[in-house]
Amino acid sequence: MDVTVTESQLRLVLDRLDMVRLELLRLRAVLLPEEELSEKEKRELEGARKEIAEGSGVSLEDLIKELG
Repeated sequence: MDVTVTESQLRLVLDRLDMVRLELLRLRAVLLPEEELSEKEKRELEGARKEIAEGSGVSLEDLIKELG
């Protein structure tokens, strides 16, 4: 069985995945005890926030690799 997805459909799915990921991060922050971030974690978080603000996305290949 073959499934064909247009580029716009794929972009929509990836954008929604980004929104889900952000919501999960917010929930985790609310539900888990707060701890101090290391300097490395602070830099990584700032980099991620910049990517989100710039509208950076994740390629389908990278998403597949990340999710297995």
